[in-house]
Amino acid sequence: MTADLDTYRATARSWLEANLERRTPESALRSAHEISADDVAAGRAQQRLVHEAGYLGITVPVEYGGQGLTDAHQRIWNEESSEYSLPAPGGIATGVTIGIIVPTLLAHASEEQKRNWIPKMLSGEEIWVQLLSEPGAGSDLAGLFTRATRDGDQWVINGNKVWSSGALVADYGVCLARTDWEAPKHKGLTWFKVPLDDRAVTVRPVREINGSAEFCEEFLDDVAVGVEMVIGPENGGWAIANTMLAVERSGGARKHGGSSDGGVQHDFAPDLVALATGRGLANDPAIRQQIARCHINDYMQRQLSARAGELVATGSANPAVASMIKLGLGVVQPLRAQIGLDIAGRSGIAWTPGDDQGGAAATNYLNGRIMAIAGGSNQIQRNIISERLLGLPREPSVDSDKPFTDVMRDAHSWGSKPS
Repeated sequence: MTADLDTYRATARSWLEANLERRTPESALRSAHEISADDVAAGRAQQRLVHEAGYLGITVPVEYGGQGLTDAHQRIWNEESSEYSLPAPGGIATGVTIGIIVPTLLAHASEEQKRNWIPKMLSGEEIWVQLLSEPGAGSDLAGLFTRATRDGDQWVINGNKVWSSGALVADYGVCLARTDWEAPKHKGLTWFKVPLDDRAVTVRPVREINGSAEFCEEFLDDVAVGVEMVIGPENGGWAIANTMLAVERSGGARKHGGSSDGGVQHDFAPDLVALATGRGLANDPAIRQQIARCHINDYMQRQLSARAGELVATGSANPAVASMIKLGLGVVQPLRAQIGLDIAGRSGIAWTPGDDQGGAAATNYLNGRIMAIAGGSNQIQRNIISERLLGLPREPSVDSDKPFTDVMRDAHSWGSKPS
């Protein structure tokens, strides 16, 4: 087995060198780069190349378009590909498609759905995103209002979703909608596959603080989908949502073909060292201490992600362990972003054309709170860890067992003074 893995590593290394470009610091930034139709088309072609070479869906069963190999093969690919620019025709939406939605479908979709849908996702033919949060349902996701009503052999969906990463260039969305208003809020939800090019779907970009329009808002107005587009059991959507969120928080790309490095040891905070060197601060004791702090945090977060992610992926731990990964990122990334801006100094606020380091420090600072909010805030992760892992008492809830129609009715009187 070891010899086979050594051969696999050598083959993967040679293929990467021959077919993909190495990553640059700029390519790793989540900045205001807009994805054009040409970018998407070129990215799809490149993703198809990677898939045909056998390096996408490495652990996905062969019958669903994957390679059916082991987690060890996936780890090798993650390690060898960590310094290369992997294809992402939909930007972050590609990571969502491969790293989050594919493993969720593997766990909950029907056999026919898996055979028909997953190969197209792996090859780049289809880009999928999550239609989860709503203007009135973010942290309390089960309180969503998007409605799906059965009409013969189809469902009609109406509602408003927001914060959907990459929806502007995606082909489909997995949409969580309420299908039983008389059930408690966690028990009346169902998942649907929704075509985003449908005339009844309006996708609008949301401009972010970093200048990007990665997030989108969607309006679904009488969107009709067939019963074959239902994912999992009717009114059983909350269990699927928990699977999806656990995969997202544990870094699903690590297992199914994304760019996670799987805990590989890296150089000593190379971006911050280069930034300090360029500013003539490489020998400043206080700056060196800050860089050392970031390096320690980087290393420990990689180890936590690799260990906890492996436990979740193999089913040998409570899925809530994934919240430890998510909370770790939400804590250390803002600290790292602040230290980078401190090192950059004035050049992180106003920089001259061509000063990539100053611009990168500023962009990283603007992006620094992403993981503290996206996919569930730090506060939500602490609740999950305390209740589901440590066994502490749950927070009081006044609506989790009520029919959702009653919750809606009672909400009108919240905050009103008694007569």
